[in-house]
Amino acid sequence: MDIFDQALNQHAALIDRIIAGTESNPACREELRQEVALALWRAAPSWRRDSSLRTFVARVTHNVCVSHVRRVSCAPKHDELSDAVLDKAQAADDAVVRADLGRRLQVAVSGLPHGMRQVATLYLDDFSAREIAETLGISEGAVFTRITRLREMLRKVMDTE
Repeated sequence: MDIFDQALNQHAALIDRIIAGTESNPACREELRQEVALALWRAAPSWRRDSSLRTFVARVTHNVCVSHVRRVSCAPKHDELSDAVLDKAQAADDAVVRADLGRRLQVAVSGLPHGMRQVATLYLDDFSAREIAETLGISEGAVFTRITRLREMLRKVMDTE
């Protein structure tokens, strides 16, 4: 199995989680999956094995998502239903919402600033501080600082729900 196939097969869930941390629109997430697959196909021959395949896949996915955020931030804004309206509709069955801790955590993470959301996605996927630093191109110290702040922010958000 070549590197490209191995990257897509073994790390599809990781790719999906990183993309979900960046984009909430399902159609846009699907487009991002295709962009990530193309980027991995192009980048696979350049993988020097100086990091794990998982870190390499996360880095490529992160870079595609950063490019996406840049494109979207420059695009004209459209009026859409706010997340608050959608969240209220989803919260109609309060017992289901309370039982779904994973969903609450995902919502809490999606509300974080972009830099914190990136760290949260990787941290919750059991990346080490070193792997997160390599993936995002920041220092390990910055990662530890963000993780500390992230824990505080998520604790506050999760306690208020």
